[in-house]
Amino acid sequence: MIPLRDTTTTPGIPFVNITLIALCILVFLYEYSLGTGVNAFIDAYGLIPAKVFAPGFSAGERIYPFFSSMFLHGGWLHLIGNMLFLYIFGDNVEGRMGHMRYLAFYLVCGFAAAAMQFVTNVHSAVPMVGASGAISGVLGAYITLFPRSRILTLVPIFFFIQLIHIPAAVFIFIWFIIQFLSGVSSLGRAADIGGVAFWAHIGGFVAGLILVRFFVKGGLRVVGGDRRFYH
Repeated sequence: MIPLRDTTTTPGIPFVNITLIALCILVFLYEYSLGTGVNAFIDAYGLIPAKVFAPGFSAGERIYPFFSSMFLHGGWLHLIGNMLFLYIFGDNVEGRMGHMRYLAFYLVCGFAAAAMQFVTNVHSAVPMVGASGAISGVLGAYITLFPRSRILTLVPIFFFIQLIHIPAAVFIFIWFIIQFLSGVSSLGRAADIGGVAFWAHIGGFVAGLILVRFFVKGGLRVVGGDRRFYH
């Protein structure tokens, strides 16, 4: 399933969401310009779990990759997929939280996602990169704030492509089940085999579900069976 847009509009300009997208794109273009030197850059700023407790590194070198890794990407498809999700879901969450609260929420969820991946693969020497952990936190907030929004989704059905409006709660629930099942199946896999950091997605999503109420102005109220935030 590929989301194309949602049916919820939020007044105002999502400055932080636009800035995050632009920053990820600019960092990736810088990565691309490095040529063969990109591996050293990824090793320096990506999160390598095995390096966190390894001797010979400063406290800063152990901690900052938990944040810097969320602005790196491993390829064009990786970048485009993440930025598409952030573009569709992030603006409305920012509209409910406000600019600075949304930025703090995004970074905290990204940190939680990286920490979850670290805990589940502590001996891995493979760098973890990507914004998807933080974006998973945004999805956790979105399903809480806008469960009845509808997502225009590109869905392949056998040999045909269909455009279907799917309730946000259903779309995100299916997405999470896929991440969870994939994460469980990845447990026990060799630590130095790369791939998708499913546990970062799970950790970021759960963090978003838990933390959203602390970042939205006015607090959470339940109105008419639907959750809405007021400020």
